[in-house]
Amino acid sequence: MTTRILPAVGDTEAARSVTTLLSQLPDAEPAAPVGDSTQLIDTLARLAGESIEELPEVVLVHERIGPVPALELIREVSLRFPAVGVVLITADASPGLFAASMDAGARGLATLPLSYEELANRVQAAAQWSTGVRRHLGPGGDVFTGPGGTVVTVTGAKGGVGATLTAVQLALAAQASGHTAALVDLDLQTGDIAAYLDVQFRRSVVDLAAITDISPRVLSDAVFSHDTGLALLLAPGEGERGEEVSDRAARQIVSALRSRYEVVVIDCGSQMNGANAAAIEMADTAVLVTTPDVVAVRGAKRIVRMWDRLQIRKAEETVTLVNRFNRNTEIQPPLIQRITGTRMSGTAVPANFKELQGAVDSGRMHELDPRSTVKQALWALAGELGLVKPSQGAEPRGGMLRGDRGSIGGRKRKGGTTSGGGRK
Repeated sequence: MTTRILPAVGDTEAARSVTTLLSQLPDAEPAAPVGDSTQLIDTLARLAGESIEELPEVVLVHERIGPVPALELIREVSLRFPAVGVVLITADASPGLFAASMDAGARGLATLPLSYEELANRVQAAAQWSTGVRRHLGPGGDVFTGPGGTVVTVTGAKGGVGATLTAVQLALAAQASGHTAALVDLDLQTGDIAAYLDVQFRRSVVDLAAITDISPRVLSDAVFSHDTGLALLLAPGEGERGEEVSDRAARQIVSALRSRYEVVVIDCGSQMNGANAAAIEMADTAVLVTTPDVVAVRGAKRIVRMWDRLQIRKAEETVTLVNRFNRNTEIQPPLIQRITGTRMSGTAVPANFKELQGAVDSGRMHELDPRSTVKQALWALAGELGLVKPSQGAEPRGGMLRGDRGSIGGRKRKGGTTSGGGRK
């Protein structure tokens, strides 16, 4: 039987060495090495989207892969693509690393410098395990094998710009269109999603932070099922407990949610920490919410530059949403685009807090009037981001609003979006 092998090696010399040895293995079909963790996950997701049978039996992960650390990458691959055997290539053969790699989901460890015999043994063992898992699961096995749900993060340029309102409405739009959707509050110290949706809860994201293997049952125990059908994973009631959610825990939580829901919307607040930075790095789309004023736009520029310095996300990979938009303001979306270097959304959310005040004060944001121009614009944004099913489009004409109340792309050019003023 032919064994398909996908190496993930960032170092050029190491990649050449691994490729040479793999080409000598009998019945091996090595693919061209991928150079970083993002490329590896994207490649596996694309193959899994076609069929589980298209996935390689073995993935080799080099210890110096990046930007996601090797053990975290192994954990994500094992969780999202459980029928793939992962082998870690490392110079550290200590019992501690061996145990850590096994805990992360690796099926073997090959030490550097690589030898033909050891690599052949590790690849063969991982391939046999992968084949056995696929045979055991069969075509109807209860295991996630697809490319995963869509993850969207929403971050505020500063407090009070409407990030939470935006996150809530995006998730509601996705759910209303027929998707399974989860809404996550990673504004760990000051998260308000529970207040926006009138929720009393006991469990929070902190309850998942110390768990190394998040099973479907564990995840369902931590998630609150809202009346709207949304699955809510909320911030802790005690803000200081947010420190318990590390970047490693956040990666595992996001991966688990992605494997269970078609759309995952994450409110990251306006304060950066390891947990929400990890979520933004993993997201398919990162939305940055600002208002058309100097202070907020300066905050947006500061965040974008920080993400770039920390290699979290490039400016051109970020979608900026302009909140409380008005055509009479001095700062317009094209200027914000030039200042931040980001991509502007093509839908405008008007400055109309009067529509929101009753729903905000009562904590019933899910009951916001469908005629609300703010809601229509945010649901149109959900369509723009691909979060609603085209056949059912929750608010099909939400982006066709005129003047100060809708699309800013009609007569001039596509620009930003404005989310109506919430409390965040």
